[in-house]
Parts: sequence; structure tokens; C-alpha cells
Amino acid sequence: MEPLIQIVEVGPRDGLQNEKEIVPTDIKIEFIQRLVQSGLKTIETTSFVSPKWVPQMADHEKIMQLLPKSANVRYPVLVPNKQGLENALRCQAKDIAVFAAASETFSQKNINRSIEQSLQEFTQVIQLARQQGLNVRGYVSCVLGCPYEGKILPSAVVKVAKRLYEAGCYEISLGDTIGVGTPLEAKSMLSTVAKEIPIQHLALHFHDTYGQALANILACLELGASTIDSSVAGLGGCPYAKGATGNVATEEVLYLLNGLGLKTDINLDKLIDAGSYICQFLNRPNRSKVAVATIAKRN
Repeated sequence: MEPLIQIVEVGPRDGLQNEKEIVPTDIKIEFIQRLVQSGLKTIETTSFVSPKWVPQMADHEKIMQLLPKSANVRYPVLVPNKQGLENALRCQAKDIAVFAAASETFSQKNINRSIEQSLQEFTQVIQLARQQGLNVRGYVSCVLGCPYEGKILPSAVVKVAKRLYEAGCYEISLGDTIGVGTPLEAKSMLSTVAKEIPIQHLALHFHDTYGQALANILACLELGASTIDSSVAGLGGCPYAKGATGNVATEEVLYLLNGLGLKTDINLDKLIDAGSYICQFLNRPNRSKVAVATIAKRN
């Protein structure tokens, strides 16, 4: 039987969080519902950050109340600190994610904490969450490059990823936040981290700024990676990195995996429809080449 690859859809959170126009809650819920109908089993839905910093995620409580009920779908939410965790628990979240960085400067500018301060704080959050029976995922930003520091050494990535994993994160998502990595660099980084953390507990989170995301994913699949973060229609970006485009499009990832004969249980046509739905609301072109080509073929 062909191996099953897990896709973590981050469109509703990472994809929408920097949109200037506030997306109404009912549109977000319809978007999530369509993603569920495509067969996705893990959909990152919202963030329990302060509305002052991320106004787009101010409706997190409503989102949690209205999520489609499905026993087979996980809805992780991002929490930045202990208060965020308490709010998420009040909303009966079952899965949370915390985020650190492999770059000291990025950590300071993004969350106003040093790497060490952030890891100490997240260790407490992870322990509290685990005590409440929650699953905790860890993100590491800037694993292949930083907008302020340039290249990031794999050893710096290992240091942060290992701390999060040892604190109790079941999975560490390795993020090329500004999308500067190339396949050789991605493979080198992953193989270095995998010496300390089993590869089945590592995920790929590659942005496509320089058009390298799919090539990077393919290179890492060859090492045995089996979890990929992506965003339908290529939604997303990074406010701290000029010119940084969105996450790799889920449609592109699925098309690649289908071509490799790797099983996902996701329906590409329904996925494309979900991406088209949100792009129509945002009044912007779909960034997925697979979606654009498929829609043109239908017409």
C-alpha cells in the first residue's frame, strides 16, 4: 500500500491573517466547510492572539463555536502565550500550536522576545496544554533564511526544534518563512534536524516566494518527510519580509503527490472549489497554477 501523506491546511489562519479587509465569520466558516468536504483532515482555523495585533483573527471564539462537527477532522489553533491558551481552552480547543523562530532578530521583531525567552514561555504553555489533554504542535520560523540575518544555520534550527519537541510538541513544523530556500538547502536542513528528532515528527512549511517550494518539498519527501503544510490558492504572506508571497498552494502539493502515487485521500476538484470560493470573496486571482489550469480546462 502506498504511504499516506498528511497535508496540514493553513489557509484559514496563516493564509488570511494578514488580509487587510476583515473576512466575515460566516465566509470563513463556509470556507472551512468546503475544505472539510475536500477530504482534508487537519485544518488550522484561527489564532488566539490579541485582536490589536491581528484584527483578522478577532472572531476566534465565534469560529470555534461554528466549526463543522467532524470526528475525523482536527482544527488546531495558534496560541502566542498563556493567556491565549486559556482562551483556547475556554473555547474547547483540542489542538494548539506555538511558534518560535530560528533567527534571534526575527524573534525579537515578530513576538518581542528573544529565542530563549520565547522557548521558556512556550515550555510552560506546552506543559499546561498537555496537562489539559491538548495536542501541541510547534512551529519554527526562518529555518532556511531570515529577512534580517540572511542564511540560517541548520544547527540554529536544531536548537529550537529540539527544545519544542522535548517540551512535548508531537510535531515540529519547519518553516521557510520568506521562501528563499533551495532543494539542496532544504534537504540539508531537514537531514540535520532529523538526526535529533524522528522525521515522522517533522513537517514541511515552505513559502513560494522564489518558486522553490515544490522542489524543496520533493527533495524532503526523498528523505522520508510525510507531513506538509500548505495553503489553498497560495494564500498568505509574511508582513516582516518584503515581497514574501504566500504558502505553497495546497492544489500544487496535491497534484505533485498524486503524480508521485502518494496517497492523501483529498479530492482535488473540491479543493480547487474551496480555493475559488475564498478568492472570489477576496477579489483576487487564484495563485495556484493547478487551480487556474483546471478551471480553464473545465470551461
